[in-house]
Amino acid sequence: MSKVFVIAEAGVNHNGNIKIARKLIDAACSAGADAVKFQTFQAEHLVCKNTEKAAYQRAVTDKSETQYDMLKRLELTKQMHKELIEYCDRKKIMFLSSPFDLESIKFLSYLDMQIFKIPSGEITNLPYLREIAKLKKKVILSTGMSDMDEVRAAIEILQSGGTSDITLLHCNTQYPTPISDVNLLAMVSMKEEFQLPVGYSDHTQGIGIPIAATALGASVIEKHFTLDRNMEGPDHKASLEPQELKLMVEGIREIEKALGDGIKQVSNSEKSNINIIRKSIVAAVDVRKGEKFTEANLTTKRPGNGISPMCWDEVIGKTAKNDYKAGEMVLI
Repeated sequence: MSKVFVIAEAGVNHNGNIKIARKLIDAACSAGADAVKFQTFQAEHLVCKNTEKAAYQRAVTDKSETQYDMLKRLELTKQMHKELIEYCDRKKIMFLSSPFDLESIKFLSYLDMQIFKIPSGEITNLPYLREIAKLKKKVILSTGMSDMDEVRAAIEILQSGGTSDITLLHCNTQYPTPISDVNLLAMVSMKEEFQLPVGYSDHTQGIGIPIAATALGASVIEKHFTLDRNMEGPDHKASLEPQELKLMVEGIREIEKALGDGIKQVSNSEKSNINIIRKSIVAAVDVRKGEKFTEANLTTKRPGNGISPMCWDEVIGKTAKNDYKAGEMVLI
């Protein structure tokens, strides 16, 4: 099994502050994530000025401000992008960012992004998908709020435009996602339907679900994190704190090891147990030389370094060549 690619989703949890963004990168590194991901957008290209915020956003931010005003505060400038990329290079962690508009796609391409992470909200955005496709880069496509037909349509647009390397992320966009709505098996269904690598972008509380997704075959795991869930902002409440992120990555790595190679065979650690735990054919009662072995005078007991009970039918009816006391291993 290939190593699961773990994306620590910083998103907008930097609150527009470059110092916080750097601390988020530090936390992602300490947790052992493979990449730290931000969001690239310009509010004026992303949302109409009178657009309302989502319910989860209203619950944790100023109810009087519009989505536009909120996002305007959370933009990363072009200079910030460059500084964060340089900082990630120094820290030896991959910088990723999801573009949310056409101009941001072009900017990230200019910055030589090698992986383009498409957020769930853009899966039905034809001009956006075409712009991504023509870059012919590796694409990770989140599929929240979509059904199989919409996923298929997005894949066809990307592939027809020249993109061949696509990973699909199952996702639910509610923050936090109710456990009853996670539907992890949909990830497996997409893998079977489209014959593409799959993963999971998680918005549940805690770390259990992304670890379970790993066990089901996710090749990419994405999870929001923050420095402190009590910070002001739309996504902090549904994010992991640094120590939790570290525990999630450790759990994923443990599952990777536990999944193994899929070949059913005796493991190195249990070889020494074979003779101790398996059984051999032994005399159930005293058996004299010349007597025939029968169902009545034989049984099976540990250890397993004698004749295997799988040879039972071959032993029954044979003549004892020696005297055997009850409990002694027999020979033929």
